[in-house]
Amino acid sequence: MKYRKLIEKMTLEEKASLMSGKDFWQSMDIQRLGINSMFLSDGPHGIRKQAAAADHLGLNPSIPSTCFPTAATIANSWNQGLGEKLGEFLGEEAVSLKVNVLLGPGINMKRNPLCGRNFEYFSEDPYLAGKMAANYIKGIQSKGISACVKHFAVNNQEERRMAIDTIVDERTLREIYLTAFEMAIKEGGTKAVMSSYNMLNGTYANENLHLMQDILRDEWGYKGVVVTDWGGSNDRVAGLLAGNELEMPTTGGETNIDIENSIRSGEIKEEVLDECVDRILDLIFTTEDVFKQSSEDFNLDKNHRMAQLAAEESIVLLKNEKNILPLKPGTKVGVIGDFAKNPRYQGAGSSVVNPTKLDKTFECLDESGIVSLGYAPGFKRYGKKSSKLIREACELAQKAEVVLLYLGLDEATEAEGLDRQNMKLPQNQIDLLEEVSKVNSNIIAVLSCGSVVEMPWIYKVKGLLHGYLGGQAGARAMLRIISGDVNPSGKLAETYPISYEDTPSFNNFPGKEVTVEYREGIYIGYRYYDTADIEVLFPFGYGLNYTTFEYSDIEVNREGVTFKIKNIGKFAGKEVAQLYIGCTSKNIFRPAKELKGFIKVFINAGETKKVTIPFDDKTFRYFNVKTNKWEVEEADYEIMVGASSRDIKLTDVIFIEGTGASLPYDKYKLPSYFSGEVKNVSEDEFEALIEKKLPEAKWDRSKPLGYNDTVAQCQYAKGAVARFAFKLISFAYWFLRKIGKRKTANIIMMSIYHMPFRGIARMTGGVINMPMVDGILMMANGHFFKGLNHFLKERRKMLKNNKIKSASKVEKISTEAAKER
Repeated sequence: MKYRKLIEKMTLEEKASLMSGKDFWQSMDIQRLGINSMFLSDGPHGIRKQAAAADHLGLNPSIPSTCFPTAATIANSWNQGLGEKLGEFLGEEAVSLKVNVLLGPGINMKRNPLCGRNFEYFSEDPYLAGKMAANYIKGIQSKGISACVKHFAVNNQEERRMAIDTIVDERTLREIYLTAFEMAIKEGGTKAVMSSYNMLNGTYANENLHLMQDILRDEWGYKGVVVTDWGGSNDRVAGLLAGNELEMPTTGGETNIDIENSIRSGEIKEEVLDECVDRILDLIFTTEDVFKQSSEDFNLDKNHRMAQLAAEESIVLLKNEKNILPLKPGTKVGVIGDFAKNPRYQGAGSSVVNPTKLDKTFECLDESGIVSLGYAPGFKRYGKKSSKLIREACELAQKAEVVLLYLGLDEATEAEGLDRQNMKLPQNQIDLLEEVSKVNSNIIAVLSCGSVVEMPWIYKVKGLLHGYLGGQAGARAMLRIISGDVNPSGKLAETYPISYEDTPSFNNFPGKEVTVEYREGIYIGYRYYDTADIEVLFPFGYGLNYTTFEYSDIEVNREGVTFKIKNIGKFAGKEVAQLYIGCTSKNIFRPAKELKGFIKVFINAGETKKVTIPFDDKTFRYFNVKTNKWEVEEADYEIMVGASSRDIKLTDVIFIEGTGASLPYDKYKLPSYFSGEVKNVSEDEFEALIEKKLPEAKWDRSKPLGYNDTVAQCQYAKGAVARFAFKLISFAYWFLRKIGKRKTANIIMMSIYHMPFRGIARMTGGVINMPMVDGILMMANGHFFKGLNHFLKERRKMLKNNKIKSASKVEKISTEAAKER
C-alpha cells in the first residue's frame, strides 16, 4: 500500500469515516493527519459547483462556468483531439473552482432513443464513445484533477433507475455496454469510476463482484476509486467488499457504523478497508497538489470561444435541397421559433451549468451578413397551441426570401430522472411548420435537442441543420454554418429511425416494474438496422458537407487500412472517414458491420490526402461465453471504409487467423440472433441466450413493501395512508404539468415517485436514518400507529446520539487544544 504508515496512525472510526461523504459534495477530512476533503462536482459539459452544500437537484444556480456542448453534441464531431482539448478546458476551470473530481464523462450506451439522459451520453456505438471518453479524460486529468467516468454499468433508462434489475447476457454486456468503460480506463486512465444505481442480473451494480472485481479490478487492472452515484448505496458492507470505496453523499455517519461493526464481527477483514482507504488517500493527495500552486481564474472569453469552436465542429447538416445552404450575404430571412430567442443549449438535471454568458440568435445576426426581417416566436415552448402565434409567423414568412425555423425539444422533455414519452416534436411546432410551408417553401429548419426525433415533416423543409445541445456559444456557431463562414463537418453518432416502432428495444423499454430485459442482445443502433436491413431516416455516421469527397486506392495489411480522400468540391472542409469490419463466417452471430476505427481529416478544395486507420486489439475480437474471454474467429473479414454505415466507399477482404476457441452457440436455439431480427425475441430464446430462467418481471403485490421498493409501489400498499400519499403525489405531478410547471413536476417524478425507500435515508444526509425508514415502512404496510411510534422513537434516539457525539467532539477538541498549550 502507498500510504501504509499514514493508515497505521488512524483509528478504525477514522478509516470508516473516509468511506462516505462529509456533506453533499465533499469527502470526509481528518485534519489531525493532514487529510483534506475532496470536492466532487457535476460536470460532463461544464462545472456545476453548487454554492449550497445540499443542493443536488440544482434548485439554486451554481457558480458560473463555461457551458460547453453536451457529450451527445461533441460525439457528432468525431474528433478525438477536440475531445481532449475540451477536457483540458474543463480541467482548467475545475482547478480554478477548487474541484478535485469532475463527475464525467457519461458513457452509457444509447440503447433506446427515449432514455431521458441520452443528451449526456456520446453514442449508440461503444468504440466511438470509448475513444471520445478516453480523450476527454486525458484532457481533464492533464490539469491535475480527476475525471469520474459514469455510470458503471448498463444504466440505460431513467425510470426506476434506482431499483430496476437489468437482465443482459454476458457477451452483450462485454461487447456493447462495457467496452467504452474498458477504453476509458485502459486508454484514458481515469482515476475515478461512478457506479450506477441499477441492479445487474440480480445484484446492485456497486455490490456486483463480477462487475467490480472480476472485470474492473482483475481483468482491467483498475487501481482507482469507485464512487457511488448519489444515494446509490444499498448494502454498504456488500459495496465495500466489492471494492466500492466512497459512498456519496453523507449518511450522517450511519453507514460508517455498519463498516465498523462488520470489521469487529469479522465479516470484513480490516486489510480490505485499509486498501480502500489507501485508494481514497491517493485520489485526495494526487488531486489536491494542483491547488497548492497559485491558480488564476479561467479566461471567460477564451473559454467561450472554445465552446463556439466545439459547437461549430459538431453541427450536422442533414438536408440541403437545391444547395439552399449556405445562405448568400444579404439574404433576407424571417427568424421564427422560440428557440431563436431563448436558446435550448443544454440538458436538465444534475448536469445543468450556469453559463458565464449566452449567445442568442438575434444578437448574432448582424455579424453573419444575413439580413433579418424580424422575429416571430411561432409557438409556445412547452407545447400549448396558439393560432395567433402561427398567424404572426406566417405573416413574417411571406415577406422573407428564406425562413430560419428554430424547432426542438424543451428542457422538461429531456431530463435526468425520467424518460421521454415519445420520439416526436411537440405538435404545436409541427402545426407551425405546416402553416409556414404554405406561404414560403424556402424553409431551413434548425433543430435543438439532445437525442433522436421522428421527422415525418422533413419533406416540407429544404434545409435541415441539427445543433443538438450546443452550449452557451451554440447560437453563434449555428449562424456561422448557415452563412458559410464554417463548412459543416459533424456526423451523427446515432441512427435516426423512421419511427420509434422500428427500434430494436421497442418492446422492452423501459422496464416498468422489477426488471428490464435486453432481449435485442448485441443488436443496438446501426448493428440492428444494418443487419436486419431496416430502412432508416439517417444512418449512423451520416452528415452532409458544402463540398464533396472522393475515396480511392484502398490498401489493407495486418496493421490497418490505407486509402486516399480527394476534395473534389469548391470548399475546403473536414471529412470523417469510418472503418467498419464484417466477419464473413456464419458460425457465430455477429452484426453485418461494426465500427472499428475513424479519423477526421481537413482537406482543401482540389487536394488529395492519404489516410491510415490502424487496427487495434478490438478490431477482430468477440467475447466467447464458453471460454469466458475475448477470442478471434478464424475467417475472412470484410474491410469497409465509408462516409456513414450505409455509405461504404471502399471494400477489401483480409484473412485473420483465429484463437481456436470452441463455438459458443447452438444456432438452432437462437434463430433471431443469427438472423439479426431481434425485435420480437421470445422468452424461451432469450433464456437460451442468457442460459438461465428469467426472473419475475412484475412486482409481487402480496408481499409487504421493503427498502428497495419505490414510493410508486405505495399504490398497492396495505396501509391506507400510503395509498393516499401515492394518490397525492400522482395528483401533484398531474396538476403541475397541467398548469405548465413541468420542471417542478419532473422533480417530483425524479426525487420522490421513483425513489426506493432506502433512498429516503441515503439522500437526506442523516436527517432520516434506516431505523426511521423501518417506521415509515411499517406505516406503509398497514401498521400506522406502530410505525409512527417506531419512527418517533428512533428519531429521538438519533437526536440524543447526535448530541452526545457533538459534546464528545467538543470535549476532544478542547483536550487537544489544552495539550498544545
